[in-house]
Amino acid sequence: MLPPGAVANQFQAFEDRPLYWDAWDVEIYHDDKMWTSDPATSVTILEAGPLRATLEIHRRILHSNYVQRISLAYHQPGLLIDTQIDWRERHILLKVAFPLDILAPTATYEIQWGNVQRPTHRNTSWDWARFETCAQKWVDLSEGGYGVSLLNDCKYGHSIQENVIRLSLLRSPTLPDPEADQGEHRFAYTLWPHAGGWEQSTVAAAYALNDPLIVFDASGLGSRRPAGPAGSPGHNLSFVKCDAPNIVIETIKRAQDGRGVIIRFYESQRRRGPVKLTAGFPLQQVWQTNLLEDDRTALTPDGHSVELFVRPYQVVTLRLIPARTSAGTAPK
Repeated sequence: MLPPGAVANQFQAFEDRPLYWDAWDVEIYHDDKMWTSDPATSVTILEAGPLRATLEIHRRILHSNYVQRISLAYHQPGLLIDTQIDWRERHILLKVAFPLDILAPTATYEIQWGNVQRPTHRNTSWDWARFETCAQKWVDLSEGGYGVSLLNDCKYGHSIQENVIRLSLLRSPTLPDPEADQGEHRFAYTLWPHAGGWEQSTVAAAYALNDPLIVFDASGLGSRRPAGPAGSPGHNLSFVKCDAPNIVIETIKRAQDGRGVIIRFYESQRRRGPVKLTAGFPLQQVWQTNLLEDDRTALTPDGHSVELFVRPYQVVTLRLIPARTSAGTAPK
């Protein structure tokens, strides 16, 4: 992933003194002064099991000590970097830099329920003004057939120039709060290489980092297990799933008026076409609603499933009304 001789996961501290709004602005001249971390004080093999290997590294940058746990998991291409830092700086912007062996004139940034592309060069005044760009769970640099994404669990400022991705981690303004950001912080990010474009695996990996699986022992369900042979709709423990990999089911909630369940999903890859949504229970009615959950268009369910056509980046809200069981009540 890296050019010859390059250093990745490099902490870079910049002098951060905006002209006007101390806690809100980052100026383009912030990178005139830069400091990097001191050499590691210790490197320890923390884990070396069949599922994961982890290094624990203790370092210091300026006046702040930090610990990083860098992990590789079995059958996972991503390098997970979990960081704990005791932040003790003033007027310092902390970033982490990843120079990549990628040729890409544009970078892709995730936004709410979609993504945008921006140039990686600074050929125009507009490009210069976009030296810091907001994104949510991931950014990506891809060339033909290969790319690298940087995923994060809580940091949203990015700067990508040429082939270097920088993620903004911490600031230390003194106005209006003289103690802003001081103290302990913990955050994680993942360097995620992938074949093809970011569409192949980046979105799912970013969701997995931000919303990890919750493991539940279902052996005690007993008679509450769904009936039917393995592979039948009634045996499916998924509450709801979709057959299209470009569809992200973002929200599942009880309807505000108590009529069924609300499912909200979006198309993530700028594609249009039919999709099939399958519930873990039989459907009596399905309505396409607006964001206020007002019924707009009735859809025709087929047992546990319903089909509809989606447009690129479309956000869809559905009301699923379960069918009555033989006992005369809707499944809970």
